[in-house]
Amino acid sequence: MHELAFPLLVGLIFCALAFDFLNGLHDAANSIATVVATRLLTPLQAVLFAATFNFAAYFLTLAFPSLHAVAETIGKGLIDKELVTPAVIFGALGGAMFWNVVTWLKGIPSSSSHALVGGLIGAGVAHAGLNGIQWSGLNKTLLAIVLSPTLGMFLAMFVMLVSSWIFRNATAGRAERSFRALHLLSSAAYSLSHGLNDAQKTMGIITVLLYSTGYLSGEFAVPHWVAISCYIAIALGTMSGGWKIIQTMGSRITRLSQHQGFSASMGGSVVLFGASLLGIPVSTTHTITGSIIGAGAARRASAVRWDVARGVITAWVITIPASAAVGALFYALTTIF
Repeated sequence: MHELAFPLLVGLIFCALAFDFLNGLHDAANSIATVVATRLLTPLQAVLFAATFNFAAYFLTLAFPSLHAVAETIGKGLIDKELVTPAVIFGALGGAMFWNVVTWLKGIPSSSSHALVGGLIGAGVAHAGLNGIQWSGLNKTLLAIVLSPTLGMFLAMFVMLVSSWIFRNATAGRAERSFRALHLLSSAAYSLSHGLNDAQKTMGIITVLLYSTGYLSGEFAVPHWVAISCYIAIALGTMSGGWKIIQTMGSRITRLSQHQGFSASMGGSVVLFGASLLGIPVSTTHTITGSIIGAGAARRASAVRWDVARGVITAWVITIPASAAVGALFYALTTIF
């Protein structure tokens, strides 16, 4: 247990909630890119829609507490929770927020989730060396970097093919009306799954901080006040939007129809719900980008702007090492004072 004055503890919790807000701001595009690009909703309507369903994930976890598995992975599955100190938490949040701000300003849809994982790993290694890493949890997370967008891409293509077959005899007008309704439902499901997976990452950070400072003890469990605070923070961040990234996600990668928007959102939500059940902190950005590419490629490969997609992939590759380096630097700053 590491002693920490109560005002400093409150300050770190506010830093974590600020990261959660920034996560919602940065990842707003994930939930609303397809409905904005297809003009199914106006940007303001889409932001409010996504924020509502981000927060609604809180009620889902009340009904199914096992869905808090992602918070456990972040809290004790990446770095040995016995080695976590307030300085490690500060380093992790500093590294993650720095990378989020840089990529947000540049309009790059990088992963807030992997920025946090990188920051936590960097600060943890700076504090305790490589022995502090929980390799099973880290390997599972690294594997998900590749699998989540790949599964999203293939699921979106599958949904495109199946739904095309189902509506093969429908008139163009009837098919369009049907896909508009289905697209709205799938976007709600995606926003719900986004809130479910992403808010838990901050929950895990705050909860392990409380355990490391002696404010919690016993089995690792997320307090209700921590959960609802994180869902409120991410929903408020989503309401603030992320318009530069929305442009990249919604139109620069590929032009979407209602059919493709529905397929991308459905494929992405299946991946995120599955990851949440397995306790894997996947990137919602990676997942929806893969799904959008799959929906575009199902129409024709040339519909995807592969140069933009390659730029997004490059950001994925460097996110964890970049945020880990900054996380280690922020941790080092705490040793000076």
